[in-house]
Amino acid sequence: MRIRSFLPHDLARLTELTIETFGPFYEDSFRPLVGEAVFANQHGAWREDYVKQVGGLHDPAEHRYVAVAETDGVVAGYVAWAGEPERRNASVTILAVSTQHRRLGAGTVLCEHAFAAMRELGAEVVTIGTGGDGFHAPARALYEALGCTPLPIAVYYREL
Repeated sequence: MRIRSFLPHDLARLTELTIETFGPFYEDSFRPLVGEAVFANQHGAWREDYVKQVGGLHDPAEHRYVAVAETDGVVAGYVAWAGEPERRNASVTILAVSTQHRRLGAGTVLCEHAFAAMRELGAEVVTIGTGGDGFHAPARALYEALGCTPLPIAVYYREL
């Protein structure tokens, strides 16, 4: 597996990968859990939201970076992070690994790459978040295996 910096030609594939990765959460987990009204209000345009978000993930002038993992020339996944130099911290924005490359260490390698880059930029602390639902259980296991400490929080939704 090779880790490299984002290149402009990666944008379409990374956007597609993000939608493939998180689509099951939005459609199979979040939508049935909260109902149609809350879903439409909060994430009804989740695909379009990702198109916009992924396009702005890599901007080194703004301390935002993306690293891409490739296996045999195929994008296996990517990690995006943002730094806050004045606070000496950084946060992982997105970690996405293709279905066929999961459980093979790609997420670990991507996170460790990002953590090393964050340290080089002067960060002393990293934050990385994920959901508390079943869909996100593998991500929680990965982050805890990497030595991250979970902070229990609750978010509630209610249709008015």
